[in-house]
Amino acid sequence: MNQLLQKYPEEVQQILAKYPPEFKRSAVMPLLYLAQREANYVPRQALQDIAEILEISTTDVASIVGFYTLYYDEPGGRYRIQVCTDLPCALRGADRFLQELCERLGIEEGGTTPDGLFTVEAVKCLAACHRAPVFQVQGDGEIVYHENQSVELAMAWIEEVRARVAAKEDRS
Repeated sequence: MNQLLQKYPEEVQQILAKYPPEFKRSAVMPLLYLAQREANYVPRQALQDIAEILEISTTDVASIVGFYTLYYDEPGGRYRIQVCTDLPCALRGADRFLQELCERLGIEEGGTTPDGLFTVEAVKCLAACHRAPVFQVQGDGEIVYHENQSVELAMAWIEEVRARVAAKEDRS
């Protein structure tokens, strides 16, 4: 049984309804987003489920996951901090920012903090070269940009998120 269809029947149908049947393969990205929503990565089974729904190969679906920085094929933190390290951003200190941020968090680039909240990654082009260092955060169903950053500003935001998460857990 297709687990994605079983778990999200209405959402899958709403997504497919946006595309003519002969172009339903175009629904691959919204279906990937749906599959990733709960676990913050796309499990292997979801790749197979999406391929089945769209009548394409699992390899075709996996290639989309591999190409776009919005999709993940491995678990990570609840929040993915993606720091742009393209040349223009690097010239404005992005490489140093990424290194210092990872040091302050006690992880290597690509790693996840011990509390499981944050994974820090380098990405290419967030389209804000003139406001570097810049990072985007994916988590809780949102993508939020942080421009003109310093490690101090980023750490203040991280501590704010940690406090918010702790407060939510205390209420539960």
